[in-house]
Amino acid sequence: MNLKALTSTEILGYSFLILLYILGIYFANTDPSYFKSTYAREDGFIEYATAVMLLYISVLCFSRLFNLWSVKSALWRLGVLGFAILFLFGAGEEISWGQRIFGIESSDYFIENNAQQETNLHNMVVGETKINKLIFSQILTIVLVIYLILLPILYRKFKNIKNLVDMFAVPLPRWNHTIAFLLVTGLLIFIPSDKKWEVYELAFGIIFLLIFLNPFNKFIYNKNER
Repeated sequence: MNLKALTSTEILGYSFLILLYILGIYFANTDPSYFKSTYAREDGFIEYATAVMLLYISVLCFSRLFNLWSVKSALWRLGVLGFAILFLFGAGEEISWGQRIFGIESSDYFIENNAQQETNLHNMVVGETKINKLIFSQILTIVLVIYLILLPILYRKFKNIKNLVDMFAVPLPRWNHTIAFLLVTGLLIFIPSDKKWEVYELAFGIIFLLIFLNPFNKFIYNKNER
């Protein structure tokens, strides 16, 4: 990773990631109870920080959509709107749409069909299949490999793919984003707790925010680029 090529925001983001993992690895190995009940607990700092990161991406997309609406193509608008809605949904799901914040009771349907009896979709259980495990673990893993590893290679190699990515305003990860994601994924082996996924989700939020702030194809947000 070329440190000289990093923006000040990326340096700040990666510094926070390093601190997040140092503390996470330390507490998970020296005081598992503290790690689970305090550091990575439900409704704790890490969970709310993840929601904030995802919400920030959504607001950023809506802002770009509003500011560039009149000068961009319909497909560009569709792409940016799609990302805005996707990350808004992710932020809402992360905190169960404010259910615990506002003390809202779950309906009978969610009590019966949600693994945590919360008002969200990612903890739903269909038959014996957990949606969280199917979509947010297996399918999302495939999507991330394609997006973070394969797409940057294909984008640089094939003009048709480059044009398609830019047309729909898909922010392309820089290699430092890809390397960071691979590192935070690999470091999970040093966190022997089932709550490590809370830390990983925050890492996801931070890295994706950095991608959307400074993608390789940042020119897609220029006014003179359609």
